[in-house]
Amino acid sequence: MQTDRQLRQHLVKLLKGGDAHADFDTAIGNFPASLHGKRPEGAEHSPWEVLEHMRIAQWDILEFSRNPSHQSPDFPTGYWPSAQEPPDAKAWDKSAETFRKDLQALCDLVSDESTDLFAKIPHGDGQNLLREALVAADHASYHLGELVLLRRLLGAWQ
Repeated sequence: MQTDRQLRQHLVKLLKGGDAHADFDTAIGNFPASLHGKRPEGAEHSPWEVLEHMRIAQWDILEFSRNPSHQSPDFPTGYWPSAQEPPDAKAWDKSAETFRKDLQALCDLVSDESTDLFAKIPHGDGQNLLREALVAADHASYHLGELVLLRRLLGAWQ
């Protein structure tokens, strides 16, 4: 069905971003490692905290959408890292790569025409994949804007 295919294509494009705002790779690309754990004056979170929060929230949405045994983290503490700075030099890249991998898995799930976007998720309380994809896209968009603002405040935006 053409309408269904178009909806799936629009959802994937929305998830990947870039139309009305910076996409993920633009927002985090060439981000100086020395600034990953810095909080600009007045900011509640560092870039590291925002990146990890994005990763954790997207992972939770993905796993909830496909895994009936999934247990979400405690809210809100389980959705944020415990430290302002990455634990080691490789953590930023690992978090970014995991975000990309989970984003692709979510896009694959949405693109699969055998998956009913409107069917209630059996282990949920009324959610469906369409809703979860929209929540994931909305959440990522909000925090990508936050990362761009943090970069600007830290003097590290292109």
